[in-house]
Amino acid sequence: MRTSSNPAFRTLSGKGQGGYAGFGYQGQQQTGYGYPPAPPTAADRPMTADDVVTKTAAALGTTVVVGGLTAWVGLPPAFALLAALVGFGLALFITFKQSTNPALVLAYAAVEGVFLGTITRVIDYLVPGVAVQAIIGTVVVFATMLVLYRTGAVKVTPRLTKWIIGATMGAAAIMLLNLLMSFFGLNLGIRGNGPLAIVVSLVFIGIAAFNLLLDFDQADRAIRAGAPARFAWFIAFGLMVTLVWLYIEILNLLAQLQRN
Repeated sequence: MRTSSNPAFRTLSGKGQGGYAGFGYQGQQQTGYGYPPAPPTAADRPMTADDVVTKTAAALGTTVVVGGLTAWVGLPPAFALLAALVGFGLALFITFKQSTNPALVLAYAAVEGVFLGTITRVIDYLVPGVAVQAIIGTVVVFATMLVLYRTGAVKVTPRLTKWIIGATMGAAAIMLLNLLMSFFGLNLGIRGNGPLAIVVSLVFIGIAAFNLLLDFDQADRAIRAGAPARFAWFIAFGLMVTLVWLYIEILNLLAQLQRN
């Protein structure tokens, strides 16, 4: 059974009988005592592709609206750090609890909107026009990877999955090392200006893009396994994690290219 490098999807597989991540759906509920089974509620019916689309659109729309308002109001840059910390905490909670609570997922989306809106406003001030380009670039990459997945041009095989997971873990290790070194005033050259920073950004964009393939595959397998409709919120959260990373990397790359 394949797993995803996206932390939101790492523990989804193989936990339930006939279900997905412990959310088994058997088509009816056992009530006992000779009573007929109760009909499944709307939240317990099998998840469909439409559920994933609508929940992802709701989360993404929340991020876009909050991000736009944040950029328009012009919150101080310190809010970006605060939002990043809160978003990280929410992401950990949702991931390890495998929460399907829409309030938590939308709260994560809103916090990421504050984070992205703040840093986007700062970078767009330094490099005018880069924000629109980054948004278009993210949409193009997402659409391209979706087409590649749906047409079968790129197959999500166990070998490819292992490669993407390893690359993602390597990228996370590099970013963590760079953060730790920055505390001591050391610069590894992977952020900021310079040829190395541009190459690293391109590699990270590629890794994030391939993570989308794993996310699509996880959503497909959850649907085929009969996961309940409420699980679409968790799928939407996982896609948001990847999209946020992808947008940040594209924004960073475009800013570097226009500065040089």
